[in-house]
Amino acid sequence: MSQRVNLEAPTPYELRTGQGIHVSEQEVQAALVSGDLGFFHSFTTGSTLDGPGVRIVAWLTGCQFKCLYCHNPDTWKMTNGIPVPLARAVSELRKYRHGLNAMRGGLTISGGEPLMQHKFVCRLFEAAKQLGIHTALDTNGALGHRLTDEQLRLADLVLLDIKSWTPERHQRLVSAPVEPVLDFARRLAAASRPMWLRYVFVPGHSDDYDDIARIAEFARSLGSVQRVDVLPFHQMGGFKWKELGMAYALANVEPPHPSATERACQIFRAAGLKAL
Repeated sequence: MSQRVNLEAPTPYELRTGQGIHVSEQEVQAALVSGDLGFFHSFTTGSTLDGPGVRIVAWLTGCQFKCLYCHNPDTWKMTNGIPVPLARAVSELRKYRHGLNAMRGGLTISGGEPLMQHKFVCRLFEAAKQLGIHTALDTNGALGHRLTDEQLRLADLVLLDIKSWTPERHQRLVSAPVEPVLDFARRLAAASRPMWLRYVFVPGHSDDYDDIARIAEFARSLGSVQRVDVLPFHQMGGFKWKELGMAYALANVEPPHPSATERACQIFRAAGLKAL
């Protein structure tokens, strides 16, 4: 999508920094207001994990959460991303429309936290809808209040990340309160918007099965959760913390045993939810 820098990446775990460092703070703020310019970490093609079918995933920069287990801390800073004009992004998306429809896929916008750039996201989704492309928003939900009810309908599917149920644990994990996330989930449910919930299972940090049971009951009560993805912690992005000179608290945490992750899935299934 950028003519100067290769935006497509074979994996979102590629370290990228300072791609938009030449953009002034005034220009960044203007872009956030207008949505004329978006800041991309990268985009990947062929994903089967980020929504139905085979998809393009646009990974945006900027995030207000500081998750202890984040595998892309280089997306936290907006100007680490490549500045891409909306027109260029739409032109590039148009090239994929027939393939995405044939594979029953679509466009997923993730991050970082994409709602840090909500005006750009909405405008890109509007263009995708005009092209007949399915849209999915992968979000932590805490900035959902930025979207009007009309803008909510631009996302055919919301992939909502719930990090924890317990306020203290959520604050410790991501340095942000949980209630705005739960409020957004309730709002989506009230509007009958389809949801996939995502839960990152981290040994010693988000592996409390009582906590998971409370999330499962909450998800069941919403009535519009189509599936739950239990995502086992991994170290694929751990090298980034070192490269960025950041202290990584989970450097010695091992991925969970498959049986432990499966037990979490079973808790969601017991609540009547499809869990993978």
